[in-house]
Amino acid sequence: SSCRGYFKITPGTDVKGQTLCHCPYCGHTGDQSQFATQDQIEYANSYAANQLTKSFIAELKKHEFNFTSPGLFGLGISLTVTGHPHPIKPYEEKKLETEVVCEQCTLRYAIYGVFALCPDCRRHNSLQILNKNLELACKQIAFADTEGCTPEFSQHLISAALATVVSAFDGFGRESYRILNEGELRQFGTRPKAVSFQNLTSARQNLLRLFGYDIAAWVTPDEWTLAVKCFQKRHLLAHKMGVVDEAYIKLTNDHAAILGRKIAISSDEIVRLVEVLKTMGQKFADLLNKPKMT
Repeated sequence: SSCRGYFKITPGTDVKGQTLCHCPYCGHTGDQSQFATQDQIEYANSYAANQLTKSFIAELKKHEFNFTSPGLFGLGISLTVTGHPHPIKPYEEKKLETEVVCEQCTLRYAIYGVFALCPDCRRHNSLQILNKNLELACKQIAFADTEGCTPEFSQHLISAALATVVSAFDGFGRESYRILNEGELRQFGTRPKAVSFQNLTSARQNLLRLFGYDIAAWVTPDEWTLAVKCFQKRHLLAHKMGVVDEAYIKLTNDHAAILGRKIAISSDEIVRLVEVLKTMGQKFADLLNKPKMT
């Protein structure tokens, strides 16, 4: 009752015989008939009233007559039915922002925002959305490495790809944290309102302290070092015009970086980063989709 989130599903694209539905936002479970919106209910009621009154008026019209008795002063009597059927309330479906085809049960559904549970199998779509964005970054990198791309534009595409990767994982991580925070793991104690994943070192410390999960242990030490370095490079691009500062050198121990010079970013780094984040994303997804505690 506190959610009333608006979403759509395409019948016939899910597991056959499924009668239960799950709210993609809050997870409430019920029969599909329970998920009609108030506007849909009012439209259905007005349509039913329209059909009923239309039928009633048509039946009455069968008994219309106009009779006049013969003679100079004959009397006339008639029955005329007037009136209109009950009006149908105008209804228009709302536009939603994200269409998803669930990778597990194939249900096609649409939601506000980006992240949600599948209304059929309840699998969260966060990993699916992350991988789509990582694929987009790989396409940017592929174009940057083509022969017709100038060095300046190539570097621009590589920087844009890095921004795409970091933004995608930050959004994915925040959503994963939100689910963990609101689920059965509340027993671990009080949580802060949000955890940023743009700084992997800080995110690692928060998740280790709050849940006991060490995200650095999900990959090799070299892979973790690469991810931290790339995320910090993105920070320089976003906030320092790409110029290396002391904070970057301290956080990454990047011996190739020179204080006061622009940071170097290669397409190979981004490609390797994508693979690292895919591994970390899958580990997160395993946590989100594991069976509920009883």
